[in-house]
Amino acid sequence: MELNNIENLLEKYENGETSLKEEQELKNYFSQETVAAHLEMYKPMFTYFTVNQNETFTKTVPLKSKKTISYKWISVAAVAVLLLGVFFNTSILQQEDDLGTFDDPMMAYNEVVKSLELISNSINKGTEKLSYLGQIDSGMSKVTYLDEMENKTKIIFK
Repeated sequence: MELNNIENLLEKYENGETSLKEEQELKNYFSQETVAAHLEMYKPMFTYFTVNQNETFTKTVPLKSKKTISYKWISVAAVAVLLLGVFFNTSILQQEDDLGTFDDPMMAYNEVVKSLELISNSINKGTEKLSYLGQIDSGMSKVTYLDEMENKTKIIFK
């Protein structure tokens, strides 16, 4: 009678229909020394469950996550440093060719103004190329709008 009951409980267990009390009966049965020969294959599984029931996790779990480095801004800064280095290197080489001794302060002032205009023009050329980023952002907003529309249609068709 008990063996028939265990077989019924095993069938219910495999279908996921047992209660905690019934599962405890199965664990008790399979923890015995003598188990029916045709049910011997279930013994390691239930023994494993009883042994692992007493295990606990002892390590501490960190509550704060690590901050990720924003590589986007690092790359922008690196490009800016490289551009400034190349620009100043070429402008210094040009100035060395053009430099002379200035006895007249007005002439020195005019040379400084020309140098600053050159720097201003170069920076303005660089910012003109960045204006395309605004167009990329507007294109991306249209793509996200399409994603929103797709999500809405999925909800409608469900």
